[in-house]
Amino acid sequence: MEFAPEDHQHIRYNPLKGEWILVSPHRLKRPWQGQVEATTEEEIPEYDPTNPLSPGVTRPNGKVTEKYTSTYVFDNDFPAMYPESPDPPENSDCLFQMASGKGLCRVMCFHPKSNIQVPLMTIEELKSVIDRWIEQFEELGKKYLWVQIFENKGAIMGCSNPHPHCQIWAASFFPNEPRIKDMFQKEYYEKCKRPMLMDYVQRELEKKVRIVVENDDWIVVVPFWATWPYETMILPKTHIRRINELNEKQIISLADAMKRLTTKYDNIFKTSFPYTMGWHGAPTGDKYAENMDHWVFHGSYYPPLLRSATVKKFITGFELLAGAQRDLTPEKAAEIIRNQPDTHYKQSAEHKK
Repeated sequence: MEFAPEDHQHIRYNPLKGEWILVSPHRLKRPWQGQVEATTEEEIPEYDPTNPLSPGVTRPNGKVTEKYTSTYVFDNDFPAMYPESPDPPENSDCLFQMASGKGLCRVMCFHPKSNIQVPLMTIEELKSVIDRWIEQFEELGKKYLWVQIFENKGAIMGCSNPHPHCQIWAASFFPNEPRIKDMFQKEYYEKCKRPMLMDYVQRELEKKVRIVVENDDWIVVVPFWATWPYETMILPKTHIRRINELNEKQIISLADAMKRLTTKYDNIFKTSFPYTMGWHGAPTGDKYAENMDHWVFHGSYYPPLLRSATVKKFITGFELLAGAQRDLTPEKAAEIIRNQPDTHYKQSAEHKK
């Protein structure tokens, strides 16, 4: 029997993290493949006077959210890290180690209206979001080693507030995910004399089987090594190390790529597609003085849906105890996303009838 990746189980290597992923496409031949369950989306008002992220509303701690008209950033009222806190005592214990972990956590609202999400925002509005990301990155990056911009969208991803927003956490330490990516990208660069992800972009542009969105400056792909069913990466066509290296044209085209991708996501199951997304680039703080040419700035989207708008893929069993596993091949996932319309289903003529 000849091997066919769309039919037969196999494992794929993730060179960014040094991990293997089990791909089991035959599992999708079970009777419930493709089942789409009806979903009733909660109608969110344009302005909610009880929502603490709405302009002019008093938050639980007594602070008032400004009456903003574009983007708005404020220090998280319930942060995971503070800029100042006592350091744990030094010790030489090989098993029970602690170290200082200081930081700053902020919340950023994308838009003053609660019923607007990224795919329904204009390119100009999304450009304002990216401009503010860059502003925050530059400010926090002067002091902190790592600045993590991320968005949790949807209650299924643990987001407790439907208002369009993200979080920005700045840390004095190098968190695990970027630290591992740093290590493998540097190893590849030293061996091949090229940034790993720039080589990867070139290969994906040649193959064109996993690209779901493309414009002059960016490609969006379902990675060859994707773990989540409809996981994607946004990658630049030219070498960019950090988000603050983007020029005006690249910012506008990034807004275009984000809008088109999230629109296609929503169109898959005609629902507000949940995900966790975030940006990774070269570290900051003292690392600014080091050569970081092995790094390539990129974004990752991790949506949990596979078969319907209401059934989530859980990371359990084998995946928790042994390693990542997926049923839908990255190539099939890319085909499904790519074939979705660029017009959001809520803005289509059929939906408006």
